[in-house]
Amino acid sequence: MPRRFNVAGPCKPELHYMLPAAARVPQARRLVADFNYFVIHAPRQTGKTTSMIELAQQLTASGEYVAALVSVEVGAAFNDDPGAAELAILNNWRLAINAQLPLDLRPPTWPEAEPGTRIGAALQAWTQAAPRPLVLFVDEIDALQNETLISVLRQLRAGYNWRPTGFPAALALIGMRDVRDYKVASGGSERLNTASPFNVKTDSITLSSFTRDDVAALYQQHTSDTGQVFLSPAIDHAYYLTQGQPWLVNALARQVVETVAPDPSTLITPAHIDAAKEILIQRQDTHLDSLAERLREARVRRVIEPLLAGGSLSDVPQDDIRFVVDLGLCRFDGAGGLVIANPIYKEVLPRVLAYGATASLPHIAPAWLKPDGSLDPDKLLAAFLAFWRQHGQPLLGSVHYHEIAPHLVLMAFLHRVVNGNGTLDREYAIGSRRMDLCLRYGGRQPVTMGMELKVWRDREADPLAEGLAQLDEYLAGLGLATGWLVIFDRRNGLPPIAQRTHTEAAISPAGRSITVIRA
Repeated sequence: MPRRFNVAGPCKPELHYMLPAAARVPQARRLVADFNYFVIHAPRQTGKTTSMIELAQQLTASGEYVAALVSVEVGAAFNDDPGAAELAILNNWRLAINAQLPLDLRPPTWPEAEPGTRIGAALQAWTQAAPRPLVLFVDEIDALQNETLISVLRQLRAGYNWRPTGFPAALALIGMRDVRDYKVASGGSERLNTASPFNVKTDSITLSSFTRDDVAALYQQHTSDTGQVFLSPAIDHAYYLTQGQPWLVNALARQVVETVAPDPSTLITPAHIDAAKEILIQRQDTHLDSLAERLREARVRRVIEPLLAGGSLSDVPQDDIRFVVDLGLCRFDGAGGLVIANPIYKEVLPRVLAYGATASLPHIAPAWLKPDGSLDPDKLLAAFLAFWRQHGQPLLGSVHYHEIAPHLVLMAFLHRVVNGNGTLDREYAIGSRRMDLCLRYGGRQPVTMGMELKVWRDREADPLAEGLAQLDEYLAGLGLATGWLVIFDRRNGLPPIAQRTHTEAAISPAGRSITVIRA
């Protein structure tokens, strides 16, 4: 069977293109050798499970350990019933262990034990029966919540003192979050009013994203198998769009070789990578959809909303920022600032947030097109003003992120405009108090338009002067002599949107002709 780029579940070397997985966590071998309990955390679908399955196989094959990866995810159905959760977890462990280990290394029948002690009793019995030190990797730990999470962690902590002969010699908890001050759940419950139920960890390690060389090595496997070549600029572009996020790296390539350019004789270019990116964003596959669901959480919103609006994070709790980084939604750039994790997420997040507005859009005839099908910026302006005056007010209420509701409604309108014939790129940065948009439309006469979005709030000065100066900088980067400055007036006591929406002409500090839209 030919190998494929994997986008679901752990990688298998006989089925999937993959990099040496265990090499991504080199510290783990040392921690195991020293009989430590530790944490491995990284965003979802970055290769944690694949890496630890491979490491467990290597440890067992060395003849020095009995090692396996097990999951506690099935216990999440019983988060308020630790006893029932234990039974489900141990039944699942039996299946996983039987699939990984030969008969002589498998545990004995799980012993009878009282609810709340079954995990500890099972691990003690297996450790004492094992012919070598037992190493256990416990996956999906942050699927558990409430009493069940506390119970499992306390049983692991209670057995720690009796390793390596009475309890696993080394053990790792694997999940999205570090166990800094374990909350009842990774999803945002109150802090535990007790000492940490897993205060025996020695270290916390994470999986880094792929480097550009990693991406090249992964794609080279496809070239070696099929002869289809990813040109160097295409690899560069794939790395830029994904920033090495493993699922995205694989998903992009999969769309390229199976949908965009399935003929192995086709040389893969950046244009093919861009086409695959659009497919991913439109399809909203499981990985992207799961990230989108997180946007509804209050502590995610407290970070993402000001980030998209160019606001300040000075009042955002540190734990909320760490949470969105652990989820993989954001990262710290080279200068230490918080940014959206990669350009694909930058596209996905606002599209998801604008979904309600997009679904609520009325039918809009494409009055912005010339007879030859190319975009007419003047007609586009007239169409937007008419749309905003008629529909702006009710559509603002369809957006969950109220602080950037006008931005999202405008983007929903512009996505209807481009509709497969162009792209809409976004730029935003903390503290800039702005969002920049670049609309590119194809056709016989391709058009590129630069826009800047500002908000005028109560007790603030008119942002016109600041916006013109900032728009100058953005337009200079695009090589444009004109642009739009959209000022959403969110002050209280104003007339209805239909009455106050208008345009005016302005000249920027660098002498560019700017259309100012006050809405």
